[in-house]
Amino acid sequence: MSKKSKSKYYVVWVGMKPGIYKTWDECKAQIFGFPNAKYRSYKTLTDAKEALAKGYTPPLKNNKKTGTISNIELQKIIQKNSISVDAACSGNPGIMEYRGVYTNSKEEIFRMGPFKDGTNNIGEFLALVHGLAWLYKRSDNKTVIYSDSRTAMAWVRNEKVKTSLKINSANKPIFELVDRALNWLKTHNFETRIIKWQTEKWGEIPADFGRK
Repeated sequence: MSKKSKSKYYVVWVGMKPGIYKTWDECKAQIFGFPNAKYRSYKTLTDAKEALAKGYTPPLKNNKKTGTISNIELQKIIQKNSISVDAACSGNPGIMEYRGVYTNSKEEIFRMGPFKDGTNNIGEFLALVHGLAWLYKRSDNKTVIYSDSRTAMAWVRNEKVKTSLKINSANKPIFELVDRALNWLKTHNFETRIIKWQTEKWGEIPADFGRK
């Protein structure tokens, strides 16, 4: 694990003092010199808490440096009949766009944007609802959707968008899409299963824009 990691939370299962730490230095103090220390980094506090509660499980991996699994192993895990959605935003707020792809081939199914003065969370939400509507229109309730955003999944589940972004002349089209998305969720009973994409184990979601 490197100091250059973008992860913000570190879970220590086996070390001087197991728990969750916000910096690499704090984490290192718990594991340095400790025999068979077990730890891992996570991007969100929610993921870190869930991981700590579940206990340590060895990651599936073929690459000792990155800790990610190989494409062959990944193909055994990922649902073949699936699509993936994601968003990108340059700035917060900033230029936002989103898209959906077939998970296995990465062939693009839909793409919206760019929009001015958007946020990544809103983009992730719109992408997810767009994916649901896309499948619903085709009477397809067997294909699953992968999303790497817990926030977007919660907004869909609760049929409510919680954002501090204020509407203005530049982002009015985004808020119009949000209203349409919320209305769609409230007027359609979909059976599509939404699955959280495990970025830490599987790498970036296939719909990722590759701008990190």
